[in-house]
Amino acid sequence: MKTKIYTDGFEGWAKRAKERAKAITAGRPFPPSRGITFESAAEMVRLLTPSRLDLFMTVKNQTVSIKDLAQSLGRDVSAVRRDVAALEKFGIVSSEQVVNPGHGRARMVSAPASISISAEL
Repeated sequence: MKTKIYTDGFEGWAKRAKERAKAITAGRPFPPSRGITFESAAEMVRLLTPSRLDLFMTVKNQTVSIKDLAQSLGRDVSAVRRDVAALEKFGIVSSEQVVNPGHGRARMVSAPASISISAEL
C-alpha cells in the first residue's frame, strides 16, 4: 500500500476527506492508500531528519534487525532504537520481535513498499 506524506495541515486533510467521500457517494473506486498529514513542512522535517531518512532507505527493500541496522549505519543501537520508535509512531516503519535461534529475540524493522512526500512551503 502506498503511503503519502502531506504538509498541508487540517485544511488539506479535510479537502482530501471530502474528495474521498464524494468518490464513495458517486460509486467511483479509488485505490487503497494511507496518508500522514503534518501541520507544516517544518514539523515534517523535525521527524524526517537525515539520519532517519537514511534509516528508512536502508529498510525500504529489506527487513533488518535494529542491531544490524545500527551497524550498517555506523550509529549507536540506542539512537537507532529511538529513531525507529519515532518513525513507527507515524507508520513510516514497522517493527516486530522475532525469535533469534540461539541468541534470544531480535527486533526486526521494515518499511512500506513506497512513500511519497507532497510538501507545501
